[in-house]
Amino acid sequence: MDAFYASIEQRDDPSLRGRPVAVGREPSERGVVAAASYEARTFGVHSAMSSAVALRLCPDLVLVRPDFPRYRSVSDTVFGIFRSVTPLVEPLSLDEAYLDVTENAWHEPLGMTVARRIKDDIRATTGLTASAGVAPNKFLAKIASGWKKPDGLTVVAPGRVETFLRALPVDALWGVGPVTARRLRAIGVTKTVELRTIDAARLKEAVGSAAEWLVQLAHGFDHRLVEPDRPTKSSGTENTYSQDVVDLGRIRDEIARMAREAATWLEREGLYARTVTIKVRYSDFTTITRSHSTLPASRDGEEIARRSLDLLHRTEAGRRPVRLLGVTVYNLADIPGEEQPRRRRKPLPLFDDPPDAETWNVQNR
Repeated sequence: MDAFYASIEQRDDPSLRGRPVAVGREPSERGVVAAASYEARTFGVHSAMSSAVALRLCPDLVLVRPDFPRYRSVSDTVFGIFRSVTPLVEPLSLDEAYLDVTENAWHEPLGMTVARRIKDDIRATTGLTASAGVAPNKFLAKIASGWKKPDGLTVVAPGRVETFLRALPVDALWGVGPVTARRLRAIGVTKTVELRTIDAARLKEAVGSAAEWLVQLAHGFDHRLVEPDRPTKSSGTENTYSQDVVDLGRIRDEIARMAREAATWLEREGLYARTVTIKVRYSDFTTITRSHSTLPASRDGEEIARRSLDLLHRTEAGRRPVRLLGVTVYNLADIPGEEQPRRRRKPLPLFDDPPDAETWNVQNR
């Protein structure tokens, strides 16, 4: 979907149409932009930017508080359209999905035609626009979907894959965030196709275990299936505080509360977690994480709270002002003794566990 949250706000409030709009909380609440309209993007405003910075870039920016129940309702409508066309729908977020339309309800032989009809149905039903990428695999379709936003439709036919790849900068690869892109540029890789010829040892030193996967992508290879029943990888809670928290007692209470919330979610889903991770962002925006894994997996609230508090002792919280706290559980299992994550039809590739923390936070949020 195109600027999903912001577009819903503009649709529902005609006074916002044509104006720069961002969905997020006020700077006084240390708000962060969740979505920016295309009018706002021309000023450099983008998601994950602090509201204070966004307002400096665009003084006329209209900041709208998020209404996630409303966004989820629209998302349900959009995904209903997807699933009326094919059962092979793999959600990525509220506003994005992979669809395998090799076989579809319309018996359309061309993916381009299916994509155009889906886009038309979304517009007619919701009044919103979507952009689509049509390609032989998930990697290429993902890149193509962002190629001509908003309201775009980009087709990468099998015979055009090589041409498409040669025009692709390396930082356009999904999962290559700013940290990884800097590491690649440091070894002379700026274009995707240059990954094919870079020395394998140098590449592995720069990006670690992602090296082999990046080389596959550079050749246009991606054999992942669309997985409609792909299990949840993690669940967690984080909170940014309107004022820095310096009292260790309060910090401990917050961590324990978030840990118990995670345990409640595990109980509700009938799952167990091997790994607990806490996240601490200090007042200077330095962000650290601490993790602990154990067997058997657990969903006991007091145990998860205790482990989270033990991890907290490995931080400087209480000695340094804290801006954000979070607790996440992952490495989920259906039964306590499982040594592997939840059942999957096949192992997930490296991009589902990206190499740098910056990308990891985006993918799991």
